[in-house]
Amino acid sequence: MYKNNIDFIDHLKRGDEKAYVYLVETYHKPLFNYVLSLNADRALAEDIIQTVFLKTWEYRKRLNPNYSLKSFLYTSTYNEFINQYHKHRAFSILEKKYIEALDEVVSEIDNKNLLEQKIALLNRGIDLLPPKCKETFLLSKKEGLTNIEISEYLNVSIKTVEAQLTKAYKVLKNKIGKQLKSMLFLLFGKVNRVKL
Repeated sequence: MYKNNIDFIDHLKRGDEKAYVYLVETYHKPLFNYVLSLNADRALAEDIIQTVFLKTWEYRKRLNPNYSLKSFLYTSTYNEFINQYHKHRAFSILEKKYIEALDEVVSEIDNKNLLEQKIALLNRGIDLLPPKCKETFLLSKKEGLTNIEISEYLNVSIKTVEAQLTKAYKVLKNKIGKQLKSMLFLLFGKVNRVKL
């Protein structure tokens, strides 16, 4: 159908849909099997292959006719697999931390009402923080800003930010106790930067 790799890529670059169909028909099964050899999840493999084909079509004008299309597709598939793996892994770590925090709190507070009371107490504690202290704390926990970002945003030194956060943690720890770290994670869904 196509004389060689250069001719085939030339058709793709010109937006020839028949060339795209040929690409999918020729490489779908081998690429799918390749992803399955890396991970047994068939749904994930299908997603990865679809993404690779779509990206290949979107960036077809940049394809290098002197580079093997087969090698390009396998490299793209591997890179997409790595991207997906890191995404899922990061999500799993966060999910695991959240479950651990929930278990920690629930194991120490069997009563659901007591858990709600603790969350209400934490929210009240945050509301009662001095204004600058509260603002700094919420920028850190709720907005997820780093200390440097907070210092730039509030136009104060990093030392001031650290002092305000330390003060907030101290006040809240006195109200909540040793479960503060877990409670904050449950409330804001972020791992604390300050060691409690």
